[in-house]
Amino acid sequence: MSDSPHDYAYLDNGDGTQVLPEVLEAMLPYFTTSYGNPASLHQLGLAAEEAVDAARASLAQSLGCDPSELVFTSSATESNNLALAGLRTVNPDKKHLVISSVEHSSVRNLAKHWAKQGWVELTELAVDNEGRVDAESLRQALRPDTLAVSIIHGNNEIGTIQDILTLGQICRDAEVLFHIDAAQTLGKIPLNLHELPVDLASFNGHKLHGPKGVGALYIRKRVKIRRQWEGGPQEGNIRPGTENVPAIVGFARAAEIAVRDMDTVTAHLHGLTKQLADGLLAIPHVRLNGPAVNGPDRLPGNLNLTFKYIEGEAVLMSLNYQGVYVSSGSACSSRSLVPSHVLTAIGLLHEEAHGSIRFTLSRLNTEADVLKAIDVTKGAVERLRAMTAFIPEEHSERESEHATTFYKKKSEEL
Repeated sequence: MSDSPHDYAYLDNGDGTQVLPEVLEAMLPYFTTSYGNPASLHQLGLAAEEAVDAARASLAQSLGCDPSELVFTSSATESNNLALAGLRTVNPDKKHLVISSVEHSSVRNLAKHWAKQGWVELTELAVDNEGRVDAESLRQALRPDTLAVSIIHGNNEIGTIQDILTLGQICRDAEVLFHIDAAQTLGKIPLNLHELPVDLASFNGHKLHGPKGVGALYIRKRVKIRRQWEGGPQEGNIRPGTENVPAIVGFARAAEIAVRDMDTVTAHLHGLTKQLADGLLAIPHVRLNGPAVNGPDRLPGNLNLTFKYIEGEAVLMSLNYQGVYVSSGSACSSRSLVPSHVLTAIGLLHEEAHGSIRFTLSRLNTEADVLKAIDVTKGAVERLRAMTAFIPEEHSERESEHATTFYKKKSEEL
């Protein structure tokens, strides 16, 4: 954890994290001295190939799988697309796809595009008001022609962690392939792919203090997918193109550090997140979105709040101006004016979804960051509400009390 002071508070780690010095150090030789192409047969090429092989073995150890089951990609978005498109190409007679209503846009948009084209029939599972998929609804949705079930493991917006063990077992009992988008969970909660009923899983590097532009797809042995474009035989003939050696090395090193330090970092995040939640939920007309803060069903460091009677974008820009960097949703959709499909799926009205902000912390955050965020947010909310429509004063105390009671009740349930 870092105690270095700076003049801003970066609380958008769900979108991207700072590369750790140890990770950068591991990457640098593959930019400068060992810069060969892994496909080349000379010494520099062989050194690069060895680095990729070592990184694959290291990442496999972090994930609890075999190195041969990992394919390196450019991102979790590519991994998601490769997993589903690769399955559909191999299984053209399977015309049914199941996802949840809170999937990342890379899965959701692909599935809806296929359905619009008539290539699949899409079942989109509803979730409860904290973002959880109901196991029985999944069981009832499965059909003999179901291609796959794709479920986000840790939600990128509200932090909900799905019960992958139960959902995956339902799929396994029905002999349906199960894919998870685990971009947010690697290094944050324990993962052992050989102990989970998971057939494919997507990951990336920039959510755990690794570099951007690198991801991985886990493909369980005996599961067949087909490459989606032509080129060389790289990555087991699944993903052609020259490997990004520095990024792959950095990704594996970041995962190794994250798994090694998981318990310490989680305790650090729980302390800061509780402090942040206590401070922000004390503001009138604020509600928590998703499971209990610091609970077993929520990603460490994730806090999603609705600030009623004001626009989330206005809050975001006001915080940005004062050096507090947060998000109004995932980076992949933050430029859209459409309210978050995740927040509307858990029951928020459009205006409530538009008034929501996500705070995501990392190992590098400090108490000073949290105190700055609380102070700046309180001031921003007061100013913005003063410029908006009338807020019934008789509801102010009641709603503030409700928010505080709700948070305390959630905490006591743990």
